[in-house]
Amino acid sequence: MTGAGRFSHAIAEGDGISVIAAVEDAEAARAAEAQRAEALVVAGDPGPVREATALPILWRAEVSLEDAAQVADAVTLVLSDEEGEEIREQQRHHEALALGLDCAVEVRDEDEVEKALDRVDPEIFVLSPVDAERDETPLEVVLDLLAAVPAGKLAIADLRLTTLDEVQELERAGCDGVIVHSPDVSPLTGAPPPEV
Repeated sequence: MTGAGRFSHAIAEGDGISVIAAVEDAEAARAAEAQRAEALVVAGDPGPVREATALPILWRAEVSLEDAAQVADAVTLVLSDEEGEEIREQQRHHEALALGLDCAVEVRDEDEVEKALDRVDPEIFVLSPVDAERDETPLEVVLDLLAAVPAGKLAIADLRLTTLDEVQELERAGCDGVIVHSPDVSPLTGAPPPEV
């Protein structure tokens, strides 16, 4: 059901930028799949979502990796600012990969990109403008982060509100995927809108 590299493969393959739909339940997952999303992000229990769709799932929560390997294809790792956490983070990253999960590291600034590269050298970065300075838009923050990610790594933008123009700008800049927090991703995938 899940498989090694399934999430990263879905993001890396194909033309252009991949749309990754943030969903909460099976119905939203089926709708996103019908609208040609290429993967899903789930914060809650992905079990019902897994039963409803064949799309790769990124489980965005601090969860047991053994549990995650049963229902998801990838997990996120958020690096800590606390001293001495490096070993735990390295172990978690290594264990995720050993269980066949992709491991995406969330970064909010250029320092975190450097920290991630030093600690675990991840293949996938989630670029999150959560702590954006007031003088920069979330898109500008993501584009700055993207510039700090080395070539050959997968970069996924996480923007709360996403327009087609933003997606096209991210694609031109070399971003591999974008997490979309909308029940209708069709305007961003080129799919026909959902029937109401």
